[in-house]
Amino acid sequence: MRGLKKIWNSKWWWAFFVPLLIAINWVASVKHTRIDLTNEKRFTISKDSRTILRSMEEPVRIEVLLKGEYPGWYKRISSVTQDFLSEAKEIAGLNLQYKFVSPSDTFPGMGISYAEKIENDQRFFDFLQPINLTSQLKEGQQQSWAYPIAIVHYKDTFNYVSLLPAKVKSLSDDNAAIVINSIEAMMEYKIVNAIGKITKNKKPIIGYAIGNGEPVEYETFDMVENAIKPNYDFFTVNLLGQSQIPKEMNALLLVKPKEKFGEYEKLKLDQYIMNGGKVFMCIDRLDAETDSLEIKNEVIAYDRGLNIEDQLFKYGVRINTDLIMDLQCDYLPFDISGNGQFELLPWNYFPLLNSANNHSINKNLGLVSGRFVNSIDTVDAKGIRKTVLLYSSPNARKIGTPALISGAQNVIAPQDQKYRTPDIPAAVLLEGKFSSLYANRLTAVMNDSIKKNGGVFKSVCAEDNKMIVVSDGDIVLNEKFNNIPTPMGTNKYTFDPNRSFTFSNKDFLLNCLDYLVDENGIIEAKSKDYTPYLLDAKKTESEKYFWQSINIIVPVSMVVIFAAVFVFVRKRKFT
Repeated sequence: MRGLKKIWNSKWWWAFFVPLLIAINWVASVKHTRIDLTNEKRFTISKDSRTILRSMEEPVRIEVLLKGEYPGWYKRISSVTQDFLSEAKEIAGLNLQYKFVSPSDTFPGMGISYAEKIENDQRFFDFLQPINLTSQLKEGQQQSWAYPIAIVHYKDTFNYVSLLPAKVKSLSDDNAAIVINSIEAMMEYKIVNAIGKITKNKKPIIGYAIGNGEPVEYETFDMVENAIKPNYDFFTVNLLGQSQIPKEMNALLLVKPKEKFGEYEKLKLDQYIMNGGKVFMCIDRLDAETDSLEIKNEVIAYDRGLNIEDQLFKYGVRINTDLIMDLQCDYLPFDISGNGQFELLPWNYFPLLNSANNHSINKNLGLVSGRFVNSIDTVDAKGIRKTVLLYSSPNARKIGTPALISGAQNVIAPQDQKYRTPDIPAAVLLEGKFSSLYANRLTAVMNDSIKKNGGVFKSVCAEDNKMIVVSDGDIVLNEKFNNIPTPMGTNKYTFDPNRSFTFSNKDFLLNCLDYLVDENGIIEAKSKDYTPYLLDAKKTESEKYFWQSINIIVPVSMVVIFAAVFVFVRKRKFT
């Protein structure tokens, strides 16, 4: 201590102090830290995200298309993105590089602008549509577009990240504060998840079951080519022809089977689940197709007889032989006058399903488009947790079958008093240790077939497993427009290749697959729930002048009081 005091009192004190100051500034420039005092830990990156950021073998480049003059709310998005990327770079170091670019800048190595590249990339048409800012600009300014998008580059590949929530198509003063809060909550998941997928050496394997009439043509194009293949390795699994479902499959898709399941196909599916296989089922229990409605203007909905109901019941869910009719629905064209003049009318058999917003799968999810959807009931299954992911609007009803579905029904206005059943479930997540359907009914022949393939019959899952059951087979399929497959979640009758609204079907599919095969736990980052601390608009307006007066009078009064006390003390001391 004396040595330091001696140095400080000498004329050479600066020779010690200046290098010390430089050293402190250098350490501060390369090593940052902060204390997160928020209840939601909104400024803390999760452990799993840190693992992904630190495990990158080569640099990842991120370009954010928010450089330029934008209205205030878009500047806030840019600021939120900048804050997160800065924090992520502290963890990843030199392996994470980012910059903000203008949509008019040249896309690397292509000679076209970022805006042109995005406009031409039909794979991402459904969520990369630019936002027209004309209504938000000052009078006299030219038309402008915003692209709230980040592009993640790794080696020779790249992928897009939409910064806006799926259900948001624009920002306004009415929704901006809540949307910005949602963007901030989802920022870590969206960007780190994109980094994790693009840098992963080995992709998870997704199987697609065939053999029972599942669609394999144009209806699956968007699901397979644009949703699954960019993120996973994809293979088909023939439940009829193959002896078993490979255990290497991280998840199996069972989409809209139309033919009856035999006991051996059900046994393969059952033992795949008992061995830890994840399953995503989209089942149409009833035979009701839009194509038949177009030809005959009516269709009779009846049970397909899939023979899989007992298996689902054993796992904890039942798909009913009914249809959901909902006043919140999509459109179909109808010839009301009978002279060939078609008019788009709401079609109650095409419900737009709400998200329960109660799980990382459906967090901030928009409406999901359904086609002839059945209702789902959960049933008692020991040790199985059930979470409803999608359900109808509050204005819905169920109709029993067999039922005659006629286009003429739309000519008559729906009777609102019949649509009083709220929140009819249409998608359920099941989690826990599933019990085998064949635990007490396994035949010797079945057991021999399992042993023949090197397996051992399991009557219950060794560890917790999970599956998702949706009572609509069309929810992940797409239609055709001018013989070109459209994105899932679009209606071919209202589809516009240039500007068309897309429902959140693809987001729902990807969220489900991410949750089922999530190896890093990054999906949990999506569960962050930030509380928007908003002022009460009415109270703010009514008490505006009171608080303005307080803010003006109190500081001035404090200065006057301090001056008076100071003068009083000084006079008393020196008089």
